[in-house]
Amino acid sequence: MDGNGRWARQRHLPRVEGHRQGVESVRVVVRTAGELGIKYLTLYAFSMENWNRPKDEVDTLMDYLARYLKGEIGELNRNNVRLESIGQIYRLPEYVQLQLQKTKAALERNNGLTLILALSYGSRTELVEAIRRIADKVKQGQIETADINEQMVAQHLYTRNWPDPDLLIRTSGEMRLSNFMLWQVSYSELVITPTFWPDFRKAQFYEALEEYARRHRRFGGL
Repeated sequence: MDGNGRWARQRHLPRVEGHRQGVESVRVVVRTAGELGIKYLTLYAFSMENWNRPKDEVDTLMDYLARYLKGEIGELNRNNVRLESIGQIYRLPEYVQLQLQKTKAALERNNGLTLILALSYGSRTELVEAIRRIADKVKQGQIETADINEQMVAQHLYTRNWPDPDLLIRTSGEMRLSNFMLWQVSYSELVITPTFWPDFRKAQFYEALEEYARRHRRFGGL
């Protein structure tokens, strides 16, 4: 979900206004995904690299996150959305972690769209942690090195309970993965849109899905 800052700069507004408008895009996209019967939607909400931003901006983002998690419970429940998260959640402020737990609990009975928030997330860190867990099992004699295969690696990732993404949408025209699900998106279709995230609403989401529908996925075959 890229382009909040540039959206604000173009309008001579503070960066935080871009983040505030971006929350409305989240609301629209989540609602639309549920209406269309999409089963999984992952939003790259806060990366490991984002911790390097100015403290006041990080603090504002954390406040927005906590507010969203609390304020959207009713909306998410009405739309039968279940909430999950991936990343180093322990690095989030305690009040955000607490609200995340409360919101997950409030939505745990829902069985429609599963909304996965990537928070304090970095794919390289995820892979390193998976390798360490597998290495520990080898060291403890639980598995042999010959047992290690793609399925085992996948089972030690944050995303082990969900399928790999079919579609990756990158807003604001950026042509890179930015440390997002490097393992999982190996065969995902990519749609790059020049639209900044605060302007990414229902029409833009439909356009991305229509582009995906036109693709022929071969997975390396014919």
